[in-house]
Amino acid sequence: MNYTFEYIDIILLAMIAGFIFLRLRGILGKRNINEENIDTGFSSNFSAEKIIKDNLEEKNFDESAKEEFLKGAKIAYETIVTSFATGNLKKIKYLLDKKVFDQFNEALKERKKNGYISKTIFIGINSALIKEHQEINNIIEVTVDFISEIISSVKDKNDKIISGDPEKSKKVFDTWKFSKDPKSNNPNWLLTDTQI
Repeated sequence: MNYTFEYIDIILLAMIAGFIFLRLRGILGKRNINEENIDTGFSSNFSAEKIIKDNLEEKNFDESAKEEFLKGAKIAYETIVTSFATGNLKKIKYLLDKKVFDQFNEALKERKKNGYISKTIFIGINSALIKEHQEINNIIEVTVDFISEIISSVKDKNDKIISGDPEKSKKVFDTWKFSKDPKSNNPNWLLTDTQI
């Protein structure tokens, strides 16, 4: 029996696998240790939820709690803005109070009825500051001022621009209110108002 060819086959296959690995690494890139793993879903297991819940239950909304809350609020803001622009309310329903969901749904129905097409490119959030936080009837409310940069336009079915500019970014100033019942099993903060 000649085992030489089996060893050569194994070495050849290992070389091919190594070559493929190196090519994929060159194309896809290498993960940097400093990269953050950001969950854009503002999910229910987001660590800020527990920190904020614990701090607010103690009536201690210190700088650390505010910072953690704002991290989650920024993620929620971007997710809500981009999902609304694409007309995908299912993706963000768990982040919206019923009243806000109904308002968004009506706006999308109106947009569809008129044959309008919205195109939005979310560039980023320039700032997010907590304007106020309070507890009313065991419901915690936090109002946040956002300044973001967005490229946005609305076109009709004939591709005529109705509003916005598809080539120019603009600063958007929003004040949103989030609320949460600390005794609820729902770990999510809900967007309760966008027109403050």
